Amino acid sequence: MFVKNAWYCAGWDKDLSLGRDGLLARRIAGESLVLYRQPDATVVAMEDRCCHRHAPLSLGRKEGDSIRCMYHGMKFGPDGRCTEIPGMSRIPEKACVRTYPVTERDNWIWVWMGEPAKADPALICEAIGPGDPAWNLRLGYVRVDTNYRQEIANLADLSHVAWVHSLTLGGSDAWSNVKPRHVLNDRGIDTTYCVRRTPAPSFAKHLFPEGALFDIQVHVRMSVPCNFILHFSVHEVGSATEGPTDGRLVLDTFSSQAVTPRDAHSCDYYYSWGCSRATDLPGLTDLMHEANNVAFLEDKAMLEGQYQRMRERPDAPTVDIVHDAGPGKLLWVLDKLLKEEARAIEIVPA
Repeated sequence: MFVKNAWYCAGWDKDLSLGRDGLLARRIAGESLVLYRQPDATVVAMEDRCCHRHAPLSLGRKEGDSIRCMYHGMKFGPDGRCTEIPGMSRIPEKACVRTYPVTERDNWIWVWMGEPAKADPALICEAIGPGDPAWNLRLGYVRVDTNYRQEIANLADLSHVAWVHSLTLGGSDAWSNVKPRHVLNDRGIDTTYCVRRTPAPSFAKHLFPEGALFDIQVHVRMSVPCNFILHFSVHEVGSATEGPTDGRLVLDTFSSQAVTPRDAHSCDYYYSWGCSRATDLPGLTDLMHEANNVAFLEDKAMLEGQYQRMRERPDAPTVDIVHDAGPGKLLWVLDKLLKEEARAIEIVPA
């Protein structure tokens, strides 16, 4: 169900402090993890399960670079090995818990859920975090109770902006009429297109004269398990009818979004959106953030309703339409990686 040899987002760096109670419980790809910062601020990620009686280590406490289970006091170092058992002088060799490779980039915390030897930081998606001085970004989070494949399909098809987000990010049916260009790569797709001569999004129409039109240039990079990196720029209407717009740049925006499957039925969604410092205005990024928060709740309602219907009638027939091209390509990449991992497991000698 889940690609294991991949980096999964565990949240923003701000979510994990150096505080005494700074233990962060996460559910990622069907596994329970606990994360904490060592005194040098580096992050440890380990299974949230004591090897004694399965007590959650996230209910424990930090001690130096270690974590102590508060059920019977067993202490585990950052490598997962038990270093102390109150009342015992000898520590069993098997007294350890699994740890996971973890790294921080672009203000996100990333955990590798597969084979540690294959944890290549080069596979982390390129993004822009709030620490980048060239951008003014706001952060958000929402939990969505759907299967992550539905999230992938939703994000890989932005034609839904015209309908699901008609009161926020949409404003016309122009999003349904574009013909995106999808380019496959080993772990995802790049999608580019231009929405021409379209009104401002609904949330910003009040800022412009009646009838004002723009060209919107879109570049999306999606990678598995489900990372969505969006460069979205607004231009004056240009003369080009194909390819990128040649209209003057009005607003340059960037959104980094990471969807982390908790299990088969729910996802954690971490996102940002904002303007370049060069094109920002006082209050503009805040306006975009407010609209984004509402828009993701619109997605949440639609996706949760969709998933409920799918579970009610999993064998009900469906019809493919032109807007399924992007989702189909990205899910093909995901399924290819799943099959490759399954084959690798099959050939490992017992």
